[in-house]
Amino acid sequence: MTEKELVDGCIREDRICQRELWDRYSKKLMSLCIRYCNNQEEAEDALMEAYIKIYDNLNKFKFLSSLETWMRRVTVNLCINKIRARKHIWNSISDDEYRIGFNDNTFENLQVQQILKLVESLPVGYRTIFNLYAIEGYPHKEIAKILAIDEGTSRSQFSKARKALQLSIEKLEGGVMPS
Repeated sequence: MTEKELVDGCIREDRICQRELWDRYSKKLMSLCIRYCNNQEEAEDALMEAYIKIYDNLNKFKFLSSLETWMRRVTVNLCINKIRARKHIWNSISDDEYRIGFNDNTFENLQVQQILKLVESLPVGYRTIFNLYAIEGYPHKEIAKILAIDEGTSRSQFSKARKALQLSIEKLEGGVMPS
């Protein structure tokens, strides 16, 4: 089934097409939700809310990107809105404080699951900025706009996330895996 046929079927509320949309993308979107949410339960709730939003807005999908890309954007935006609704989680620091070193081959000997586990263990502010910048590829200026924070705050949160990851990796090298 093509993306066009899938979207058209979902718009018609065809249960087979809706199930196919779920089967094709739910695992990828769930891993995305897990990266942004505090726990499995919150990630599952976010995934369900994302699918509701996706089903409700499929008629607005214009095929200017892949369906998966559009669904990822919807899901990320939903997760960001959930984060924004929480209490203030952004700590401002001076520009000088966020300049730390980070060796580009730090992750070289780690497996993907170990890296994801380390990212999941970050505090929500650090994790959100790290995901948006390092994984989703948003520039700090856009992250600041999306989250309604200063660009310097985005940079500092990313820097703190990198520092926290670096410390976690040093612990891993000592044989301690984060839980």
